[in-house]
Amino acid sequence: MRTIDLRGRDLIRAELLQLVPRAALSADEAVERVRPLVADVAARGEAALREQARDFDGVEGHALRVPADRIASSLADCPEEVEAALRELISRLRLGSAAQVPDERVTQVAAGAVIRQRWQPVSRVGLYAPGGKAAYPSSVIMNAVSAQTAGVPSLALASPAQRDNDGLPHPAVLWAAALCGIEEVYAIGGAGAIAAFAHGVPEIGLDPVDVVTGPGNVFVAAAKRVVSGLVGIDSEAGTTEILIIADDSADPGFVAADLISQAEHDEAAASVLVTDSAEFAGRVAAEVSARAAGTRHAERVATALGGQQSAVILVDDLAVAARVSNAYGPEHLEIQTRDDDAVLASISDAGAIFLGGYTPVSLGDYLAGSNHVLPTGGTARFAAGLGAHTFLRPQQVISYDRSALALVEEPLVALAGAEGLPAHGEAVSARFEEGNA
Repeated sequence: MRTIDLRGRDLIRAELLQLVPRAALSADEAVERVRPLVADVAARGEAALREQARDFDGVEGHALRVPADRIASSLADCPEEVEAALRELISRLRLGSAAQVPDERVTQVAAGAVIRQRWQPVSRVGLYAPGGKAAYPSSVIMNAVSAQTAGVPSLALASPAQRDNDGLPHPAVLWAAALCGIEEVYAIGGAGAIAAFAHGVPEIGLDPVDVVTGPGNVFVAAAKRVVSGLVGIDSEAGTTEILIIADDSADPGFVAADLISQAEHDEAAASVLVTDSAEFAGRVAAEVSARAAGTRHAERVATALGGQQSAVILVDDLAVAARVSNAYGPEHLEIQTRDDDAVLASISDAGAIFLGGYTPVSLGDYLAGSNHVLPTGGTARFAAGLGAHTFLRPQQVISYDRSALALVEEPLVALAGAEGLPAHGEAVSARFEEGNA
């Protein structure tokens, strides 16, 4: 991992934004590459999807919509321990997601004047689960349980067709779909899946959705940006990233293992350590070297850790470390210091935050009860992770009786006149004309 030495430098936020490590391929470049793919699906539907499956997934002649019986029967091949783990994930996530659904509130502004705040779920959601270098049944559950907890009545799931599974999505994706009760599943991947959700594909019975959610690589994130506005999106959840703030009280083995754990996702994954101790950074580097070579995806890990998106950042103190983290806006932020809460108090921008040496990001990936679909690429500075709230819209329901309206007639007419919109005031006054009791 390369080293970025910021010690002795008093940098403003704009300078930090330029100095933090990022992947070589920007979202802007990816948008230009996927825009034609999205437009092609919008124009040609199934034909475009089949061509993209052939070109990107190496699959032809498969059913784009997975038969419902294949979803249910897939569980027969699910190992008992995996099914038990998936059920435990569902149970914990339902608890965590329920806390994200606000209660309806009623506010009485005056006698007979009531505003009711309610949270209404969207009608239909398209859930995306990646299927490239790994299977992600956990992502299926993160999306589905959050939407179900919010009360979304219609869910569709898409995941890439697999050459070694008869053109169906990965078996583990089907296991998760079955356990969540999802019956509408499509073997469609990448930008094409996002486009299909947004525009609909009548030939295969895929109706357009209101919101598209789910993680993916930078091209999936770019496709979501392209369709945003036509549909809602959760966030641009692209290639994974982890930033760890640690001082010399942390266990270097823990830190190294966590950096490696995210690097195994993808060659473009970002692993960043921010520390105020050069000696500790050296100990972590030694642990990384020792551990990375023995992991299953050693070559992938080495590429990710050696890329320009990964780095060790040396700072003068943990206050600067927090400023660096906020500028980076990490998807996953770990804090492993002598006083984690003190560092946390200075953190404003992160997708999810993991405190202490015994709260690794991989816990959040699976069984913490939190959601692992999080904003990447710095978008955590203004976007939130997936949750039940993603699928809810706040709506105010206003109810005034005659006497309550009468109390505000005069000031309302005055305001309408001041804005040059007298008919607004007249709409109120009409209710008090002679004969309108």
